Amino acid sequence: MKNLKTEDREIADLIVGEEIRQREVLEMVPSENYTSPAVREAVGSILMDKYAEGLPGKRYYQGNRIIDEIENLAVARFKKLFGVPYINVQPYSGSPANSAVYFALLNPGEKIMGLALASGGHLTHGHPRVTFSGKYFSSVQYAVEDNGWIDYGKLEKLVAAEKPQIIVCGTTAYPRFLDFAKFSKIGHAVGAYVLADISHLAGLIIAGVHPSPVPFADIVMTTTHKTLRGPRGAVIMVTETGLRKDPELGEKIDKAVFPGLQGGPHENIIAGIAVCAKEASNPEFKKYGEQVVQNAKALAENLLSSGLELVSGGTDNHLMVIDLRKKKLLGNVAAAALEEAGIVTNKNAVPGDPLPPFYASGIRLGTPAITSRGMKEGEMKIISRWVGEVINFLVPYPDLAVVQTKESRSAYSQKALDGIKFNRRLKEISGEVKNLCQKFPVN
Repeated sequence: MKNLKTEDREIADLIVGEEIRQREVLEMVPSENYTSPAVREAVGSILMDKYAEGLPGKRYYQGNRIIDEIENLAVARFKKLFGVPYINVQPYSGSPANSAVYFALLNPGEKIMGLALASGGHLTHGHPRVTFSGKYFSSVQYAVEDNGWIDYGKLEKLVAAEKPQIIVCGTTAYPRFLDFAKFSKIGHAVGAYVLADISHLAGLIIAGVHPSPVPFADIVMTTTHKTLRGPRGAVIMVTETGLRKDPELGEKIDKAVFPGLQGGPHENIIAGIAVCAKEASNPEFKKYGEQVVQNAKALAENLLSSGLELVSGGTDNHLMVIDLRKKKLLGNVAAAALEEAGIVTNKNAVPGDPLPPFYASGIRLGTPAITSRGMKEGEMKIISRWVGEVINFLVPYPDLAVVQTKESRSAYSQKALDGIKFNRRLKEISGEVKNLCQKFPVN
């Protein structure tokens, strides 16, 4: 960063600080991963200087001959990876991509059906009132059962009664396989479009360790980071099923992305997406995806053995959610304590959560980033021991009434957070984490 250090030392120093932080901690937020040096070089390239509104061959600016080649390459590589006939690589990220699908296919007030946030769904899947998807469209949410699993029989009855225009099969904190064939049958029975949001699962699908939605869904959306190890972008795919339902579906998606919701695409990101697609086509990537799942299963088994409770009782994919209700702990306090110990996770709602999302009753953690570092099942056993020790160290709230009001939650939370800041054992674990991380350096 020679030029940056000369021009803006303050920002350069902060970037170096973040590099050090990432090297010395266990990044276990399931939606985070490490990009390759090649991806970072593409994203940081001169391509960021170019405006390219429109599609390859149909731009509104001159000077896009090479840009067209880059974008066409990204499209071709993703078509081959997923076996789809139509793709748009221009969405800025997953939330705008889902919004583009709704914008293309729905009128204001028409109905979306998605998995509820506390059940492991995403905000853009119709979360009511506070989101674009929940405010401008009618939203009906389905939920998991008390055991943390989707009941497809109940879902079928709900869809038959509500008749949504779009049903979203996708999650952000659901640790089990999604049955895309059942979603397709249920949605198509009422004439709904079936949108598969595989943002968390894309890399696992490519690796063959999670079922693919491509034979069943009309539209498939994925972000390009998470298990794909690419930059922060997104792609929207139209399947053969979708084109049979609507031959103009691809064109509708293109127009919704631009000019419907966006201006010029970020071609430096698209170049990074092309690079990550090439990396994902290598045999080594399949081994990576397999190890992600093996690590997650090993981590889950060891967490259960340490006395912690997991939503749905385990995992089939790359993530798990620790349910802290029986421990009487706030998720935000547990996440802060784990970070103090060098283990980075995120607070997360659990099914039937009595607490609001900012506090939540769960912790979400996963294995994509630590697997990218080369860690395997042996390290999962060590990590689970640290996680269990940190959580069991925390002081529970006496009863739910103590944290049911905004004021009491804030007071209890602050007192608990103050108690962990200078805890000696958390500092010791942080040192042990750092020693482990040194054995598995980040590229």
